[in-house]
Amino acid sequence: QVQLVESGGGVVQAGGSLRLSCTASERTFSNSHMAWFRQAPGKEREFVAAIGWSMKYYANSVKDRFTISRDNAKNTVYLQMTNLKPEDTAVYYCAAKSSLERITDTDKDYNNWGQGTQVTVSS
Repeated sequence: QVQLVESGGGVVQAGGSLRLSCTASERTFSNSHMAWFRQAPGKEREFVAAIGWSMKYYANSVKDRFTISRDNAKNTVYLQMTNLKPEDTAVYYCAAKSSLERITDTDKDYNNWGQGTQVTVSS
């Protein structure tokens, strides 16, 4: 099973930028659809973005501010976050699912998860 490790979280002022990375431990990464979810205290886990081979999908709350990308040669998926807002504060998780399935925004469809990285946006 693919092991995922996130990095790049931190504290940033509103309007600033962060780039999150998620690196997989196995070569099967290229056969997976990847996604980012986030969870704030007291809230349910929320879909952020997903990427397959040619398709990208974003939550409305981050559209035009966040960009998801992947580098299969490095077994890594990225989330470039710009114009960050305080409401973006959350633990961000990357997740993987089989490319035989459709790309979805439902967390139960993803069976591999990273440990999460904290993003805090101050005002």
